[in-house]
Amino acid sequence: MKKIVLALLTVISFISCEKKETVEDANVHITVNVDGLSQGKLYLQKIEDTTLVIIDSILINGDSKFESHVKLDSPEMLYLFLDRGKTNSIDNSLAFFAEPGNITIETTLKHFFADAKVKGSKNHDLWMEFKKINDRFNDENLVLMEKRLQNELKPNPSSTDSIEAAYEKLLKRKYRYTAHFATTHGDAAIAPYLALSEIANINMPYLDTIQKSMKPDVAKSKYGKMLTEYVKERKATEK
Repeated sequence: MKKIVLALLTVISFISCEKKETVEDANVHITVNVDGLSQGKLYLQKIEDTTLVIIDSILINGDSKFESHVKLDSPEMLYLFLDRGKTNSIDNSLAFFAEPGNITIETTLKHFFADAKVKGSKNHDLWMEFKKINDRFNDENLVLMEKRLQNELKPNPSSTDSIEAAYEKLLKRKYRYTAHFATTHGDAAIAPYLALSEIANINMPYLDTIQKSMKPDVAKSKYGKMLTEYVKERKATEK
């Protein structure tokens, strides 16, 4: 279970392996349009065990649209990867929270991630709502990291204490916000996902509260089962 949690935390570091499948009983219809894309290859990926695997792919040659039909037992984070060919770019990966139904993704070649608009997924809408605040925490963290670096170049004990205190305060704010968001949305799969991917090492009472706040269908989902197992393991090791 700890390996799976680590996979959620470091997903972009894994090497993708191809596992394209034809799913006859698909329950998720994904339509993608990348404005400005005339050539390249798009890969639809998900995590299996601790590895990103390709579940669908298409070669783009003139038509910027892409359709995929996949089967998901419950809402799950998927990853759309754009292979630009010879063009180097770090803007080539788009994560989105998929769930049964029709999902549309509109984006552009120029700003593949930043311009993305995803419709048809309640969990993705909640994830975007969470990210608006979480990104602020990340921005504050970058500022503190810069101050840390400057202080290392010209050490000052009082500055060190001040920076570390600010970092601890920021971390507590981020963890409490995430825990509150997850607990408030116990009727959505985003709740256990955030617990595992954002605050897996938070104090046990918070994780326990999130797990207990999950609605029955969420508890039976992929991430719900993972969180239940993770909480069980944490309790066993912390006795």
